[in-house]
Amino acid sequence: MKCYEKRTIEERLRVLYSDEDAKETNRLIVEMWCKYRERIDSKMYHLSEKDAILISYGDQVRRTYEAPLVTLKHFLDTHIKDVINSVHILPFYPYSSDDGFSVVDYSSVDPQMGSWREIEVLSEHFRLMFDGVINHCSQYSKWFKAYLNNDPDYDDFFIDLDPTIDLSKVVRPRASPLLHEFIDSNGRVRNIWTTFSQDQVDLNYKNYKVLIAILDALFYYIEKGATLLRLDAIAFIWKDINGGSVHLKETHELIQLMREVLHEVAPEVIIITETNVPHNENVSYFGSGEDEAQMVYNFALPPLLAYSMLSGNTKKMTSWAKTLSLPSDKVCFFNFTASHDGIGLRPVKHLLSDDEIEFLGEMSTAHGGLVSYRDNREGGKSVYELNCSFIDLLTPLEADNATRAKRMMLTQAAMLAMPGVPGIYFHSLVGTRNFNDGVKMTGVNRSINRLKLNIDWLENQLSTEGTLEKMIFKSYKKLLSIRINESAFNPYGAFTFLDISDKLFVIHQESSDLNDHILAIHNFSDEIVYIELPDYIILDAYELISAQKITTHSIELQPFQAMWIKTSVDDDKMFKYFGTSKIRHQRIKND
Repeated sequence: MKCYEKRTIEERLRVLYSDEDAKETNRLIVEMWCKYRERIDSKMYHLSEKDAILISYGDQVRRTYEAPLVTLKHFLDTHIKDVINSVHILPFYPYSSDDGFSVVDYSSVDPQMGSWREIEVLSEHFRLMFDGVINHCSQYSKWFKAYLNNDPDYDDFFIDLDPTIDLSKVVRPRASPLLHEFIDSNGRVRNIWTTFSQDQVDLNYKNYKVLIAILDALFYYIEKGATLLRLDAIAFIWKDINGGSVHLKETHELIQLMREVLHEVAPEVIIITETNVPHNENVSYFGSGEDEAQMVYNFALPPLLAYSMLSGNTKKMTSWAKTLSLPSDKVCFFNFTASHDGIGLRPVKHLLSDDEIEFLGEMSTAHGGLVSYRDNREGGKSVYELNCSFIDLLTPLEADNATRAKRMMLTQAAMLAMPGVPGIYFHSLVGTRNFNDGVKMTGVNRSINRLKLNIDWLENQLSTEGTLEKMIFKSYKKLLSIRINESAFNPYGAFTFLDISDKLFVIHQESSDLNDHILAIHNFSDEIVYIELPDYIILDAYELISAQKITTHSIELQPFQAMWIKTSVDDDKMFKYFGTSKIRHQRIKND
């Protein structure tokens, strides 16, 4: 294929760099295209209801004398390949802290996990998501060592500031200092920008050489099998001390540029932005619906699900859900309830009151978890994150396994029914509880949800009747087996939310061809709820989870029960019910 300069790329580059630097960067990008076109076998792929993504560490399951990535593949092949087709392998590169998110070498696999061969074998059987940890790297990386050694090739790769400069306008996601001192090879003190920790030194994208180095790393990931790229902490990537250094126009320009450059060689690659911020800021990373992230983490969902369960009231979640909108039918949400991080509360800053957020913090502590805090601009600290396994957050410590499993799986059913693609954290899949010993060992709150499991122990638990692990795993697989076979769960299908009762969370999903409809009803209370189905539902509908016919509009839901009702509809009655000519995505207005 002919290599050529793409004018739109250079125009984007001129927004970020001088004319001279933009021209040079464009030249280097064209060279990169030529190199990777010879090495990447591009194959188009479109997301569908078949897609579900497991979130897992590369060494999540372990066996003595076996590379953890081999053990992970054994688990996937043996237990879940029939219901989960994609795996987000959390950073598997050599690292120095934060369980992988302080990358020492972008181009290598941590030898304690395996090698690129194991990654490539996984990619032959599963779609893979890799992490682009591109806001920062490790202080022990080759890049930062070269910088401190005053290697001219790494001048301005990082941000050195006078510590007397006023940094009060910079948005802080953590309570740690923004600048940390390092000594270079000449004995000079360097005060380096560190958004997240001393070990995570921020890259300086005002130097075009940083952009080129990162693009090369991302292309390399695609070559090695990544079809989804998660851009970690991307909201903070461009720095401006007077502009808050979060959600800057340059940040959006960078993401759009990266997408356009990568798609020139691999148009099938899906960009997912990770921005743990208030919901209205988070969805801005969809861009126009054509030019930025194809998927955005639905960060408000986990705390709202937890609040609904703990309060027995879905009013706040339903009110939020009714505002959900997408700028096009080419983008969707990445829905999840738990991850390697805690449950962030900034996304619900304007959705829950301060008292309601404090309530969540109190419940986390009461259920054996922890709470993390962040500094406020106006002084003082506020609850930032709940550090608690999702299953423990939902249920009092004294509850039995059956109750714990029922409450957990109700929230997972609601997540799986949400419009978009589901992301399932490994520990949610098998019902892992709080790993308090991990916090004692590391001193890091997030370790509470990062337990690594012995594969032989886990498989024994999954095969033993009465264990929490088997209850959760069996229920999860059943829900997934239903979801992947129903076209109404297509992530690009139309959706709406029904405000039937403050005890229920109700989603109407419609397939893209408008033929299949699913009414997903979830009872978040500990009471039996009696309701009348909307009259647009044609009877002789089918409830997918219990595999029973629905022959009356009057139904009852047991405490914490989910019903996924597959049905035909009376179009005229449905249109009247919703007050519109058809159910459809609401469009985001782009100013």
